[in-house]
Amino acid sequence: MQTHSPVHVIGASGRSGQALCAALGTRVIPVIRNPARWTSAVPPRIADLEGTGLTTALHDASVVVSCAHARHIPAILAAAPHTARFVFFGSTRKFTRWPDAHGNGVLAGEAAFLASGRQGVLLHPTMIYGAEGEDNVQRLAALLRRLPLVPLPGGGRALVQPVHQSDLTRAVLAAIRIEWPGAESLVIAGPTALPYAGFVRAVARAAGLRPPRIVGVPRALLLLAAPLTRLPGLPRIRGEEIRRLMEDKAFDIGPMQQKLGFTPLSLDQGLALTFAKAPSCP
Repeated sequence: MQTHSPVHVIGASGRSGQALCAALGTRVIPVIRNPARWTSAVPPRIADLEGTGLTTALHDASVVVSCAHARHIPAILAAAPHTARFVFFGSTRKFTRWPDAHGNGVLAGEAAFLASGRQGVLLHPTMIYGAEGEDNVQRLAALLRRLPLVPLPGGGRALVQPVHQSDLTRAVLAAIRIEWPGAESLVIAGPTALPYAGFVRAVARAAGLRPPRIVGVPRALLLLAAPLTRLPGLPRIRGEEIRRLMEDKAFDIGPMQQKLGFTPLSLDQGLALTFAKAPSCP
């Protein structure tokens, strides 16, 4: 594949899309739904993944990166030239024991891609943090500022392995340079899994907060209390998020390193970058 060929980026106005477009520079051909959300000088192509314009927007595409939900994969495959290569975004939500529309959509999109006979890769990132305006780490930091203690199901022993936005961007840049022999699927994660309680403490440390007091609480009790987070001034926590806090989300990054050729940032490195650019909070 030519390393300097244009790259059509679907969902270019989203968080990951904006980060990727900045890295691609003049190579990018942004494909967006709402022109009001586009602030770059690069002229976008307008398309609705569930409506019109996609075939026109992709008519000359040789490399397509989709930052949209994986449920749109069939529509993108149908609209793009047969010779195009793809990098799609999925999610490790596909592994959850608590299926929901998001995870089921990822599984359906993956099945369609792997059966398509097309060339490229579907990247399944873990929790992404560090993007401009992301709410995983920043929302947690806001919660830590307001609560005297942090109630976690099982005391926060379940494992997480978050990945910094810059590493997801690096993964995409590496993937578009590879001559994929067919359709493949690959997990994108940080270098090391750690208990969620350790993740909470790392976020507090990076945000300049005192070490939080973590209290183990039965999951059923947290599920009952979840509706209270709808009150003004509290970040909302949904019942499905509480259930997923009980799941280990730890992954082998050997395949990622072998195929994409990079080692991701440590959590401490990624959090330092995140809070270095984050606006101060009252």
